[in-house]
Amino acid sequence: MKKALIALSLAAAATCASAQGQLNIICSVQAEWCNLISTVYARTSGVKVNVSLRGSGEALAQLIAERENPKTDLWFGGTGDPHLQAAEQGLTLEYKSPLLPQLHPWARKQAEDAKYRTVGVYLGPLGFGYNTELLTKKKASAPKTWADLLRPEFKGEVQMANPASSGTAYTMIATLVQLMGEEQAFDYMKKLHRNVSTYTRSGTGPVKSAARGETTISISFVHDVTTEALQGFPVASATPAEGTGAEIGSMSIVKNARNADVARKFYDWALSPGAQQFGVAARQFQLPSNSQTPVDARVPQLKSIKLINYDYAKYGASAERRRLISRWEKEVHALPH
Repeated sequence: MKKALIALSLAAAATCASAQGQLNIICSVQAEWCNLISTVYARTSGVKVNVSLRGSGEALAQLIAERENPKTDLWFGGTGDPHLQAAEQGLTLEYKSPLLPQLHPWARKQAEDAKYRTVGVYLGPLGFGYNTELLTKKKASAPKTWADLLRPEFKGEVQMANPASSGTAYTMIATLVQLMGEEQAFDYMKKLHRNVSTYTRSGTGPVKSAARGETTISISFVHDVTTEALQGFPVASATPAEGTGAEIGSMSIVKNARNADVARKFYDWALSPGAQQFGVAARQFQLPSNSQTPVDARVPQLKSIKLINYDYAKYGASAERRRLISRWEKEVHALPH
């Protein structure tokens, strides 16, 4: 692993012009990935990099709070919907990276939808994680469909995040609305509520609980399940047979950032094939957005997953997100267990 990281660092250094200065990043991917990219970029560019770890919902709230006096220069990672909302609210800067032509169509579409105020960095399908040992003890079969999560044997055995703070959970709501229609989706979530033990603050909380035997099933991005399995935990994943959505993890430069020029250089670097390999180096298995980035065999194979035609522009709009989360809070979260 160390040799691979050194090689990646050298590759990254080659793509990064020498620079000085400071960069303040909100990072919404796993801590290991945040630490790796910030450390390598600091060493190879001479820039002092300060990182704050935030879930994507919290990151958006921070940018709104800092609107008049931004302390953040760049926001890296996390589900794309809040990035689109930041763009819509004029919180982020238009920038067309010279690396855009190298990106997959879904990553370029994300940039176009935001009028180039964000860009796709990775794609990750939504699905389930489950603890194989707990399922064996319960003599229960693994969930393979959204309908399976409603089974009576899973009462109190499902965890998901709270959509007010987690992009993972909001992706689930938007996916179900597009898959089932809004009324049927909310009926489904009310039934699911009976089986949910906890709504966590972060999107990775449920799969960590499943990995450690604190719950049987998590609603998660499937790459997060792979990360836990590689650490030796008894977890496996599935994507629902009816269809599922995917996050487009994104990156945005903050409008009126104090270090906007440094942020643009980091942005270009982060879209390069060399830099995009740091996800796998940090045991994160999303599909990278640069089509020239080598894809690790453990990254979920999209051709084996039934993805819906997710409308990122519609469900990334602030008013729609507020409306759906508010309806979820009133009609689902407020219900007794």
